[in-house]
Amino acid sequence: MSRVVFVLLPAVHLLDLAGPAQVFSTAVAFGQPYDLDYVAEEPQIRSAQGLPLTARTTWPDLGPDDLVVVPGWSAPTLRGGPLISPRTAGRLRAHHAAGGTVASVCAGADALGQAGLLDGRRCTTHHQLQDELAARHPRATVVRDVLFSTDDRIVTSAGIASGIDLALHLLAARHGPALAARVAREMVIYTRRNGNEPQASAMLRHRSHVDDCVHRVQDLIDTHYAEPLPLTRLAAHAGVSARTLTRQFSRATDGLTPLRYQQTLRLERAEHLISQGATVESAARQVGFEDARMVRRLRSRPS
Repeated sequence: MSRVVFVLLPAVHLLDLAGPAQVFSTAVAFGQPYDLDYVAEEPQIRSAQGLPLTARTTWPDLGPDDLVVVPGWSAPTLRGGPLISPRTAGRLRAHHAAGGTVASVCAGADALGQAGLLDGRRCTTHHQLQDELAARHPRATVVRDVLFSTDDRIVTSAGIASGIDLALHLLAARHGPALAARVAREMVIYTRRNGNEPQASAMLRHRSHVDDCVHRVQDLIDTHYAEPLPLTRLAAHAGVSARTLTRQFSRATDGLTPLRYQQTLRLERAEHLISQGATVESAARQVGFEDARMVRRLRSRPS
């Protein structure tokens, strides 16, 4: 069981909190063992939208696999926002030092900065707060015009709804992009918006359509992309003819065939394995190619 601890500060934005919480609670419905918890410096705080929220004031015991998230709050400037206590700052630093991940949404990045976790690291926040974040934490590198940024287990996201993109990225990193795609589809978020490189996954980039037949086929390919998937099997899974599936798939995914989609998934996974130290040959075989020649061929093919 992994914990996701949300640190609630005064005037917290409900969507900053509810978006990531919904992602992880949906993952629980798909069998992932997450326990969501909420901590604050007072037993009750008032959200920016006026809804009072209750939380525990004592932190649970945390391990390296647990995640701490600081949602943003409503304030015209970061300087006018809440100051975290030395105790909260210490808990954030200690969790990261122990190997855990600390994330923020929107203005929550300032809380990470107050804890010293942005020093020497890339980060981002809401576009209206980026200049101030850079001024308040000059040892940080503020990345502009992205939805989220990751650096040494410090994950920061832009404003409001981008917390959902951040949470989907964390799910993909922990459990693979197929689970992130399933959660996104359950939440009726068929695409993850563009930002840093992990957001470019084809599993979500080609989900911005409403063709349920194609979504069912994509679900199958996402889960079994390393296996041979004949068009006849995919068509039978969708309950349509092979010709109909090819036509619908191409229309929904801007010209991709099911095979091209599967190859794209394989190549992206191979590139990830190579970046982690695998040889091209080893990565190719792990993702279902017979040898490295196909990886090299697909790498050289225009996108």
